[in-house]
Amino acid sequence: MSGDVSDRDIAVFEAGIKLGALYHQFIGTPLSLKTIKVVENAITRSVSLQPYVKAVKVEINREKVRERTTRFGYCELCGDMLDVWLVVEYRGVEVRARLKFDGEYPLMFLESVSAAEP
Repeated sequence: MSGDVSDRDIAVFEAGIKLGALYHQFIGTPLSLKTIKVVENAITRSVSLQPYVKAVKVEINREKVRERTTRFGYCELCGDMLDVWLVVEYRGVEVRARLKFDGEYPLMFLESVSAAEP
């Protein structure tokens, strides 16, 4: 890796890549009120397997699922339904990132970047 790239840069990059991959991998997944927890767990477990991931929490908005459920008993996961918290740690740098609908668009952003606790 280039000497111009810091551990902080890499940690932030890793957090962004993981949220972007999560978003594009799972949007469109069929779900119902009965399967929300299964989908939340599948996303959490999938992302938690990736390098440097320390913690993941996924919540799907049940009210939006209820509103969008079709006559066939399910809907598709949309970006505005997701609220995701992610913690990545790379070489002592801890990044807390989030994916959340801001009223207009599902945004990915940093909540904090700091030295990890020993």
